[in-house]
Amino acid sequence: MRVFVTGASGFVGSAIVKELLGAGHQVLGLVRSDKGAEQLASTGAEVYRGDVNDLELIQKGAAACDAIIHTAFNHDFSQFKANCEADRKVIEALGDALAGTDKPMVITSGVGLLNYGRLATEDDVPPAASDVIPRVASEEAAATVAAKGVKVYTVRLPPSVHGEGDHGFVPMVINMAQEKGESAYIAEGNNRWPAVHRSDAAALYRLIVEKQPELRVLHAVDEEGIAFREIAGAIGRGLHLPVVSKTGDEAAAHFGWFLHFASMNCPASSEKTRTALNWQPKAEGLVTDIAAAGYLRK
Repeated sequence: MRVFVTGASGFVGSAIVKELLGAGHQVLGLVRSDKGAEQLASTGAEVYRGDVNDLELIQKGAAACDAIIHTAFNHDFSQFKANCEADRKVIEALGDALAGTDKPMVITSGVGLLNYGRLATEDDVPPAASDVIPRVASEEAAATVAAKGVKVYTVRLPPSVHGEGDHGFVPMVINMAQEKGESAYIAEGNNRWPAVHRSDAAALYRLIVEKQPELRVLHAVDEEGIAFREIAGAIGRGLHLPVVSKTGDEAAAHFGWFLHFASMNCPASSEKTRTALNWQPKAEGLVTDIAAAGYLRK
């Protein structure tokens, strides 16, 4: 199978490329930079240069392949809503390229949309897109594409997709702890984040394009929910910093714009995903990985 992968040099995308190539598939990988192109070429994948927002370009890449895995996303949170709406356009354009075919397309969303404080499942539907939850745009786009008869799958990633080279939420929390001289959690710290190692997430994406299950929304979740207090504790121990509880203005001062994410309570199940694909995560858990995968290097 020849698979078109957007964000092919990214943290998750590069793991997917490795997983696909290791299983004997061919990869056409979309990258923007010279560095990304060199990195991708060294794996044996075919380099496809360009920007994911060039809709004509990505449609040509999609048409040339047997399946699409879309992981590219601009994580600049200063313009988060605009980036989410851009992702909507990308998904709809990719879907148009597959209309009338039986080719599968896998798009990426987040478990954090299901911030319900209870165990969320693959059957849960996030609320409509708004200024509060703009990331819903990706799932709405998937629904639009599916209505046109395209075989589209949504993978919801947890707040922490961890492993060597991670530059997501956990490194952000570590940087805040280093800057403030203490590792913090909010109130009792019982709010829970699900997590998965990026190698296990990559295996899930591969299994989807290979097996094309009936289940169309899948959760890349290994650990259903880790108390944020435990994450803060692992960071504090690793950096030899005090671990403290904060509330109100003190919490806002410590976490700043990240307060919403530090407060998320979005435990999630992947039972249906595991059953549908016999997906069996194998890597270490998040707290162990914080100590072992280079997160605490200064």
